[in-house]
Amino acid sequence: MISAYTGTQMREAEEPFLASGMGDALMQRAAYGLANAVIRELQSRGKRLYGASIAVLAGKGNNGGDGLFAAALLARRGMRTTAVLTSGGAHAEALAAFERAGGRVCLLTDANATELAAEAAGADVVLDAILGTGASGGLRGPAAGLVARLAGQRTAGSGLVIACDVPSGVDPDTGESHLPVLAADVTVTFGAAKAGLLADPGADYAGRVQVVPIGIEKSLPWPQLKRLEAGDLAALLPRPERRSHKYSRGVLGVVAGSAAYPGAAVLACRGALAAGAGMVRYLGPPDVANVVRQACPEVVCSSGSVAQTHVQAWLVGPGMDGSDHQQAQRAVDAADSGLPVIADAGALPALPDVLAPQVVLTPHAGELAVLLKRLGVELDRPGVEASTLGAVRRAAGLTEATVLLKGATTLVASPFQDFYSQSEGTRWLATAGSGDVLSGVIGALLAQLGHDVGHFSDAGIDPDERWAAIAAMAACLHGLAGVEASAGGPLTAGRIADAVPGVWSKTSKLSNPDSWKRNSHTYPLR
Repeated sequence: MISAYTGTQMREAEEPFLASGMGDALMQRAAYGLANAVIRELQSRGKRLYGASIAVLAGKGNNGGDGLFAAALLARRGMRTTAVLTSGGAHAEALAAFERAGGRVCLLTDANATELAAEAAGADVVLDAILGTGASGGLRGPAAGLVARLAGQRTAGSGLVIACDVPSGVDPDTGESHLPVLAADVTVTFGAAKAGLLADPGADYAGRVQVVPIGIEKSLPWPQLKRLEAGDLAALLPRPERRSHKYSRGVLGVVAGSAAYPGAAVLACRGALAAGAGMVRYLGPPDVANVVRQACPEVVCSSGSVAQTHVQAWLVGPGMDGSDHQQAQRAVDAADSGLPVIADAGALPALPDVLAPQVVLTPHAGELAVLLKRLGVELDRPGVEASTLGAVRRAAGLTEATVLLKGATTLVASPFQDFYSQSEGTRWLATAGSGDVLSGVIGALLAQLGHDVGHFSDAGIDPDERWAAIAAMAACLHGLAGVEASAGGPLTAGRIADAVPGVWSKTSKLSNPDSWKRNSHTYPLR
């Protein structure tokens, strides 16, 4: 599991080390890790180290010091290094070390910003070390002009951009981004990942995130944000017992579909079946039920009420268009049942404003903006997209539900203010019906795991947090299935559902090596 922290949390963890005189040691560890990351990236691309050109954009604070010390180490490896001092000064010891190593120093001004931007654009590596976790707001003055020009001059064949701790202009706490920001290929971050690197739009600029330990890790508090990895799925996904049966394995009720969107009900049911539900019961219009029955003969279809239907969890909303009042009432009844509920799409407008933690809402950015407006928060879709972590936090706090915000990075917030960020998927997941399959996967996991408090306690997860953890598990599984189904090209929602069992099987082998050896025809997660 990846744990991410705010800038404030990181600075508080560093404070005892700084007070004891270990500041220089921390900076040297960060610089050493950054320099090694540059070397690895160059080598992985078949570039020669000797003679490679490095441009470090250095601010006057500790972030600039990290970059200058790293550039000094690279200069000693025979690389041609240039430091652009963006704020009229620099960390004194780091600058002295850089100059002793033979580095070239340029002082940025309005007059030479265009020239220095062109020079940096031609370098093999640009180190962005202007602003760190202690900065507020974005770049100003000549530094802003330099970065804007440099960003505009980068092409597909340009050299690497490596951000030092965070890309300058990205808020380390929230991911909010203050333009201009130079998009990094890699962000080398120190001590632990920063929450803003794992939330959009910050994740747009962070590239691949590498964490360099610097010795403060045991002093870190409870993380602001967590990300499940494939190994976590291996530990958390349910496994049937020897004497399990279809009822004990989780029965999911599905209220979905309409005359206009019958396929949404089918895809939701397919997602639930693929994710291991012991039984799926569908409630809805007879015409839609017939479509579901033909596509998924395993599903038990009826036109009864929520109260008459015995399930362990409910899925409501996919494909509901608001014209069917009976379906809307079923969605409300499911939310009132006290059982775990996944509410998507058409169910969101029908539900009460205040719910409960076991209700998982799954809006996209536009739907979240509508929900927040109903709750008195004036935030449009661009506003949500500019501050995804803040928006999902507010929604969970106001509704008292668990909220999963769909997007390039999927964020999950619980009303207890526990947060998850998942981003395993492929861009091809942005296809019609993908969210319906995700709803089915969430519903199946709620039905199987929602009652099993001990399952999460044994994994070190607070039982109150299990609803958010289940939603994050589903997002992770759905994303990995999308990658598997896509294989680098276009895909359809149905193929995502088809890929879920195979990904589940591969994931389970991460915690069962003997089974892996017995099934050597399979292959590990990419």
